[in-house]
Amino acid sequence: MGISKSAGLIAAAVSFLSFGTSGAFVKPLLEAGWSPAAAVTARALTAGLVLLPLVVVVMRGRWGLLREARWPVLGMGLVGVAVTQVLYFAAIQRIPVATALLIEFLAPLILVGFTWAVSRRTPAPVVLVGSVLAVGGLVLVIGPGAIQAVDPVGLAAAFGAAIGCSVYFVIAARPNNGLPPVALAGAGLLVAVPVLALVGLTGLLPFTATFGDVPLFGEPTAWWVPLLVVAVVGTALAYASGITASGVLGSRLASFIALLEVVSASLFAWLLLGEGLSPLQLVGGLLILAGIASVKAERQKVEPVVAPAAA
Repeated sequence: MGISKSAGLIAAAVSFLSFGTSGAFVKPLLEAGWSPAAAVTARALTAGLVLLPLVVVVMRGRWGLLREARWPVLGMGLVGVAVTQVLYFAAIQRIPVATALLIEFLAPLILVGFTWAVSRRTPAPVVLVGSVLAVGGLVLVIGPGAIQAVDPVGLAAAFGAAIGCSVYFVIAARPNNGLPPVALAGAGLLVAVPVLALVGLTGLLPFTATFGDVPLFGEPTAWWVPLLVVAVVGTALAYASGITASGVLGSRLASFIALLEVVSASLFAWLLLGEGLSPLQLVGGLLILAGIASVKAERQKVEPVVAPAAA
């Protein structure tokens, strides 16, 4: 029996809320001397190991499914996780973080444009309106200053990260030969680790880590505490629930809902780190919600037309 759309929406909410916690718990590591590439490698490795026992349980000895789904697993690990992360961190070395985030989260528009180009059918007006509302809201949440002339290499890297993010949603939305979502998430994360580590070892990106106490909410805390939180909640739970949501809702709707990760990250930064939350950001969050509602309305309009024909 398939998962209901309501459960898919809940999984999507769990995913963007979980991803949203990442910044608040990664920040102490970065302030203590961890490089972004080292932090994301440790995060992926820890999350993959956390998911491993669950993978063993859900597979129930059906390891042939991993072999049959080897291309989706490789795609998820190499492109959806490793390439996306490497290009994003390469981008923020050259352009502002806000600009890189804004470009990476254009993934929903890339999916809309790709479907438009392949099918040669103009998207429904509600989808186009939803896209404009969502991107406008994203600009307000991240900050209008993100739109500026910057280094072309950094821009190219950020657009590459956006394409990688799009690939993540496409792979997650496919049946993948019956491979459970948690298995796809766990295997993908473990596949990504050697690639991320190799990038660090070759010096393509700075790769440093410290293992002393780090400042967490004003108190000195062991370095592994924030790492464990971001690995379990912000990575393992986030990827497993996100892949589940994409499989139920489809890549387009799931990618638009994922834009709320930026909103939730701002909220967690406000609640946990005391960082300011402006009225403009709240308005941006409402615009993103309006955009998601528009895209979801298009799906609801199409689905009832299909049912009578099937009957």
